[in-house]
Amino acid sequence: MTLETILLAVGPGDTERSDELANAVIEVAEPTGASVVLAHVFTESEYDEVITRLDFDTDRDEIGSDEVAARHSTIRQLQTALEEHDIEYSIQGAVGEHGPTIVDLASESAADRVVVGGRRRSPTGKAVFGSTAQEVLLSSPCPVTFVRSDQG
Repeated sequence: MTLETILLAVGPGDTERSDELANAVIEVAEPTGASVVLAHVFTESEYDEVITRLDFDTDRDEIGSDEVAARHSTIRQLQTALEEHDIEYSIQGAVGEHGPTIVDLASESAADRVVVGGRRRSPTGKAVFGSTAQEVLLSSPCPVTFVRSDQG
């Protein structure tokens, strides 16, 4: 299977694992020449909080989710890593529930692979992924790479 587009979907919990996510995407994109869609998915409340924290000068309705995503630290860290490896990328922001929105973005971008992060679970939690990861793994239109963080 030829990879042309990889969707790397991040959310508010992914700041601490941006290096692991970048490495996972680079490992797949670099040898195949695939382009990467860096997508930051916000719930409505997360989006409002980020707009306030990033101190945008304009009204919330005039700010595009792509612009908010591009200014987010996690996306900027991932951009730097992809640029160091000359990997083509685009940035997309989306507002909605994390799991279904990631699945929608995968379909809309015609992704050949989705990369998402997650955290190490407790022994009883290992039987079930987090709800976002589970939704993406079960509903994605393409294969999913799950990048687990060792942090709780």
